[in-house]
Amino acid sequence: MLYISPTSGLLGTHRKIKPTGTERIIWAEASGESLTTYQTKIGKLGGLICWENYMPLARMSMYRKGVEVYIAPTADAREEWTSTMQHIALEGRCYVLGCNQYFTKSMYPENYRSLVTDEPETMCRGGSLIVAPNGKIIAGPLYDKAGVLMAELDLEEIKLNKLDFDVIGHYARNDIFQFDVKDQPEIKKEK
Repeated sequence: MLYISPTSGLLGTHRKIKPTGTERIIWAEASGESLTTYQTKIGKLGGLICWENYMPLARMSMYRKGVEVYIAPTADAREEWTSTMQHIALEGRCYVLGCNQYFTKSMYPENYRSLVTDEPETMCRGGSLIVAPNGKIIAGPLYDKAGVLMAELDLEEIKLNKLDFDVIGHYARNDIFQFDVKDQPEIKKEK
């Protein structure tokens, strides 16, 4: 996952710490060096890729970095993914941008269509959405068509929602639990 600023260019990358399914045939696991957030003018950005979002300790590493705008690209177009995005927003008290592609066989270049002849016409339904820190969906999910979702994010909503529940604050119970992420870097600031 690439973090790109319109003014500063590439802020950094996140490599998947656990490739999913057949991805394991090609990709290796990353370590904690890319479990980071980036302080920007629009909030502290961070996130995980696809089914990494089902890893509670990976999510906790993002929360401990103070993520405000949590980005979750995926290839999972199942409707259940929406519940996962809502859970992350509620758990981390952050905005969640779940992004997924919509594509059909007819979108493939002609010279590659023979590779997908047995697939249905709609190969990935999409399902992108934006979720507020209280778990409410504020845009999307966008299924079965190409498009852009937009919403105005009020970062003050994060503070208000953390008064109720703060997984890294008053609900952390540091007197009982210890959490350490090997090789996790400090928060990076946009230049």
